[in-house]
Amino acid sequence: MLDCGVRLDMNRISARRFILFLRRTSPLDRVAFAIIVFYAGVRVAIAAGAWMPFASLFAFLCFAAIVYFIVRLIPWVRNRLLWSLRNRLIVAYVFMAVVPIVLLLIMVGLGMVLLELQIGAHLFNDNLQERIGILATDTDSIAAALSREPDLEIDKPVSPNATAVEDPALSRPGVASIIAAAQTEWPDLRAYLNHGEQLVRAENGGTFAGLAEFRGQLWFAAAESLAVPRGPVTLLVVAPVTSQLLDSFPSKLGPIQISLLDPASVDTSRALRLDSHYYVIAEQIASKNRKLEPKVNWLDIRIWGGATLEAQKADTGGDVTPRPVLVTFSLRASAVNRDLLSSVGEYGPFLVDLLIAAASVFLLLELGALAVGVVLTRTITSSIADLYEGTLYVRRGDFGHRIRVTKRDQLGALNESFNEMTSSISELIEGQRERQRLENEVSIARDVQQQLFPQSFPSVPGLELAAICKPARVVSGDYYDFVQISPTRVGIIIADISGKGIYASLLMASLQAALRSTAIFEAKCGTAEVVTQLNRHLFKNTSDDQYATLFYAIYDADAKTLTYTNAGQLAPVFISDGRTLSLEDGGTVVGLFEDATYTERTLSVATKSLLVAFSDGLTEPESVYGEEFGTERLKNEILRQRDVPAQRLAENLIAASEQWSGTPEQADDMTVVIARMN
Repeated sequence: MLDCGVRLDMNRISARRFILFLRRTSPLDRVAFAIIVFYAGVRVAIAAGAWMPFASLFAFLCFAAIVYFIVRLIPWVRNRLLWSLRNRLIVAYVFMAVVPIVLLLIMVGLGMVLLELQIGAHLFNDNLQERIGILATDTDSIAAALSREPDLEIDKPVSPNATAVEDPALSRPGVASIIAAAQTEWPDLRAYLNHGEQLVRAENGGTFAGLAEFRGQLWFAAAESLAVPRGPVTLLVVAPVTSQLLDSFPSKLGPIQISLLDPASVDTSRALRLDSHYYVIAEQIASKNRKLEPKVNWLDIRIWGGATLEAQKADTGGDVTPRPVLVTFSLRASAVNRDLLSSVGEYGPFLVDLLIAAASVFLLLELGALAVGVVLTRTITSSIADLYEGTLYVRRGDFGHRIRVTKRDQLGALNESFNEMTSSISELIEGQRERQRLENEVSIARDVQQQLFPQSFPSVPGLELAAICKPARVVSGDYYDFVQISPTRVGIIIADISGKGIYASLLMASLQAALRSTAIFEAKCGTAEVVTQLNRHLFKNTSDDQYATLFYAIYDADAKTLTYTNAGQLAPVFISDGRTLSLEDGGTVVGLFEDATYTERTLSVATKSLLVAFSDGLTEPESVYGEEFGTERLKNEILRQRDVPAQRLAENLIAASEQWSGTPEQADDMTVVIARMN
């Protein structure tokens, strides 16, 4: 039961696969397949003896369907069989080397067969002409004997249906002895007077010798005209073509058959077509005792040949009427070639050995070329297969796979290049991962730094604040801040850390923490004292080459004053009561000298006063001619837009600097701090 269940399951699976296969075929595929199946059924019915109409039409449709499937298989063969480079190279080698050799061998074989056929026909014709020549000689002898006989009857009209009767003159002793001597060679030889006039006329009065059709049979015939005082006398001598005569041919030809052909009025199943005319076989003469010589080797095949001759009609009547004669024979090439080589004597075997040696060398060279082609093909395809396997590893993301290099040729160099490429890719990926990790860290540092900038500005009556920091890199070394010291006092800070990148941002975080704690917890201290404490902190907690420029100012809304200390920062622009001041007082940079001292200055703030602090990234951009934007141009831009809202003013100042440089790339961080005091 289990076995039956398994068989049923297998049948179900095979049927399902067959249905799926049919679904993938086109309607034309199904029609062609149905035609082939139907024609197979027709052939079975015909083999069983049934009569099927339109069988030829079905055969043609089946042939067309097979051709269609062959054409359909070409893309499949190209995509499946020729997908592999090794198969492509094998096919290319077959077409470039094997196919030409095979075609050449076939052409040589056909040429040899045609040559042997030509030789066979030549040998047969030589034997035939030898016999005709003997008959012509006998005819000359008989004619010479007749010319000495008196009272010969001249030619006279003879009815075409008249029986050929030997003339009494042929029985005279002088003539009869000559005929009897000729009959020792030709037992069935016959001589007739007053016959064969048309043959002599065809030769313009000369002697005719050849094949002739006489009284419905094929003969060797010779005809000659004798000049006697009373008029011409025509002598016709004939000998029948018999099987014994064909057996007596001395050549190495095999069985021979001669067929005399009669014209056919219509094309019948038995008719032969020669020169656009149809003929039927009237008489056949075949040799009986001629045997084909045995094979010398497996290449010594039996060759069938043939030739066509002409026989002239020798009956009484009008002009000559040619009759075709078909000759067929078979031969062994070795036997015929032995006869040919016998003409060169002792050199014959040497020539045969030379030909065999040349053929052997040719075969060895071809086999060597085939072996070299196979080895080269395997070398090329194995390297390509290794490369393809390596690409599969690369596709899976495994860049550690290496191709084995065994050759020091171009393919070996290609494999080495692939190994170097995968190694470089592995290093690049590792570097990319490292850069990605650094970028992630920098991104985190940027997010942290953004938190260091004030998220909201202090609210003091009459004070409008704005600030923009545009870093040249992901993180910035510039720093700005607003510190709410008291409800009416605000600290305004802008700083530029030496260096760029992550280290500068870390120093900025330290600066921000120290500045905020000092400014808030030491609220009563002036700006100079705060900067001094900040300087000591940075000096003790940073390396010797790290410092920062700093501008720190405190705006007091009740007192209407602005107190500031500038520690090496570019002098901010202060516009108040129609005057434009550069706030430069303070001291050197912070963090570089431990005992540095700083001063502060207090300014009165009039209504609509404006403070613009900035970093050097705003003034240092150069034009295409190498000229810096500079502080003076920045001041002029500030004066021109002094009434613009603070945030917009900050944006316009950065845009003016970028427009001056003419390039979006920044060489340094750009920071602008605006304080409008009303």
